Amino acid sequence: MQAVQATRFGDPDVLVVAELPDPAPGPGQIAIDVSHAAVGLIDLFFRQGAYRDRPGMPQPPFVPGLEVAGTVRAIGEGATRFRVGEPVVSTSSGGGIGGYAEVYLAAESLVASLDAYDLDPALSVSVVPNAAMAHVALTRIARLADGESVLVHGALGGFSAAFPGIARQLGAARVVGTVRTGKLAAARRTRLPYDAIVDSADLPGAFRDERFDVVVDPVGGPVRTASLGLLRPGGRLIAAGNASGDWAHQIPTNDLWFGSLTVAGFNAGVYLPTHPEVVRPALDAALEAAAAGLADIEIETLPFSEAAIAHERMQSRTLDGRIVLTPDRRA
Repeated sequence: MQAVQATRFGDPDVLVVAELPDPAPGPGQIAIDVSHAAVGLIDLFFRQGAYRDRPGMPQPPFVPGLEVAGTVRAIGEGATRFRVGEPVVSTSSGGGIGGYAEVYLAAESLVASLDAYDLDPALSVSVVPNAAMAHVALTRIARLADGESVLVHGALGGFSAAFPGIARQLGAARVVGTVRTGKLAAARRTRLPYDAIVDSADLPGAFRDERFDVVVDPVGGPVRTASLGLLRPGGRLIAAGNASGDWAHQIPTNDLWFGSLTVAGFNAGVYLPTHPEVVRPALDAALEAAAAGLADIEIETLPFSEAAIAHERMQSRTLDGRIVLTPDRRA
């Protein structure tokens, strides 16, 4: 099979297209013929070696990629939910790698059928996995209640963009986003169901006296600290990433006490293996949100041979939506 390998830790040029053996599904797995593989920020961190010293993290050479769409190629022993040829989308596996390839092995429990939905596979892989994770974060971590308000930082990012639609689906009364100054033009044309999107450089003053029940923060750094002052008493902040790259950042815990606030981390790769019961309802909710047009985002498609370009684009923060990769056409 054709696959994109990270040959070593480093810059985007470590990504090369290679021919690898076709994998066969083991018990409880299905093999997917990949039509589209989403490129995520976590793929950049893995390629750079940001987690190289953490147990279980990928070591070169490895194939990046957490989320794919395609059709079922083969079914492993004990897997009974799908049929060969069925269109599917898969969210992240426990290892978080393997997606930039013509064939991907997925745990059956992390796969959803697209049979009943008229969804483009590029949109499906760009939206459904993140929307499922947003559903888990809002229902299980933040415990969002009907009528509450939600603030989402990095509002147009791949993960963040899934939150407004799911928040609406769950009954949120108001959903607001923040973006960097350079993203304001894109924010004005977005179809995502935000009530407003503001410049993160204007925090916290942009909201005057407005406060939120839930803040979703995949950015980290100073944005995370500023978020504490934007929560109502009893509010919850979800630390859902670190796009800022500020790994040394800490929050003042006395502020949690004074404001009766909660800060909780959400890492899907850690949470899902220990809470498998949340996956199926989350995927169902994500499919419904995508089919209802609640997560429409800009999508750019590039071939596997341009994976390095995709990573460069993400690294430069010039994207207003998502990039997906497709296998190169064979001669």
